[in-house]
Amino acid sequence: MNLQEIQAELRAEKLDGWLFFDHHRRDPIAARILGSRDGMNTRRWFYLIPARGEPRKLVHRIESAALDHLPGKKLVYSGRDELESGLKKTLGRAKTVAMQYSPRNEIFYVSLVDAGTVELVRAMKCRVVTSADLVQKFEATWTPQQAESHRAAGRRVDKITQAAFRRAADHVRAGVNITEFALVQWMQGEFRAAGLVAEDGPNASVGPSSGDPHYEPKKESSRPIRAGDILLLDVWAKLERPDSVYYDITWMGFLGPVVPERYAKIFAVVREARDSAVAFVRENVRAGKSIAGFEVDRVARAVIRKAGYGKNFVHRTGHSIGRDVHGAGANMDDLEIHDVRRILPHTCFSIEPGIYFPEFGIRTEVNVYVDDGDAGTTGAVQQEILPLLA
Repeated sequence: MNLQEIQAELRAEKLDGWLFFDHHRRDPIAARILGSRDGMNTRRWFYLIPARGEPRKLVHRIESAALDHLPGKKLVYSGRDELESGLKKTLGRAKTVAMQYSPRNEIFYVSLVDAGTVELVRAMKCRVVTSADLVQKFEATWTPQQAESHRAAGRRVDKITQAAFRRAADHVRAGVNITEFALVQWMQGEFRAAGLVAEDGPNASVGPSSGDPHYEPKKESSRPIRAGDILLLDVWAKLERPDSVYYDITWMGFLGPVVPERYAKIFAVVREARDSAVAFVRENVRAGKSIAGFEVDRVARAVIRKAGYGKNFVHRTGHSIGRDVHGAGANMDDLEIHDVRRILPHTCFSIEPGIYFPEFGIRTEVNVYVDDGDAGTTGAVQQEILPLLA
């Protein structure tokens, strides 16, 4: 935790403080920004970083060491009356504080504090505002080491993805059955051998399965991969080391020598949407113009809508990427939410437009990293559906 940097940002945002709250480790953002410690966490604690002065912490007597790794004056409580009086002292003269809260649950990745706790703080005549912009600055921006870990993971993921396509094709040529689930299991083994980890996944889907954007193959129900199938691979992983960040891509292949026109036509539309969104980000960053996540979504969505497939693009254009595959920064979203957060330097996000039908789905996904004065994709970029039996 860089206390001085956080306090400088609070003053710039004209906030009196940033109030953290947790119990049972419900707020992973707090754990990462403040630094988590081993031990029980069954009682409520509060930690206030004021815009000026010394931080203040409020902890329960039976877990009084919970925040001892952090600077600041400590208050201790046992009963609910002591909790409320202690919270008043912790807030002090603060009139406006940021918390992991989002009005109407709009930025739901940040909306981690329960409504009752927000009511408790407001009852003390203290206004609660969202910490979404603070979280993005101090949680979603990458260090140079994290950016390199992303690119290193990307090189390994790209290699495994292409090997998975070859494996599927080899089985089809040999007339040997391989299912979506079996291909995923094989990729997971390759991850382990390559020093990669993932929270779950990856995903492999053929035919109707590819029409479900978040399809998850199961052993008992996954489809066999056969000649004539469209195959979607959604692959994400990070290096198996502390503080590493994810790389997340989607590629398409066809189990045949020539990609059918109906698939190629849809891929051309999502490719144009992808490339238009990437170009929009790059051009504005190079020009020094500030843009928000919703604006990027609009660019990609306009391409797909113009082609007549607007109702078939059923998810946002992209998500923040960080230590979690779905990170805490700005999402490229004007569909599920209207994400007004600005795209910051040293952040990364996916661009992944897709068009989905009951019979099949087509998606292309790249990662875009924003550096100082420039932005661009971080790995291999698919230009056409791969004919896997060519």
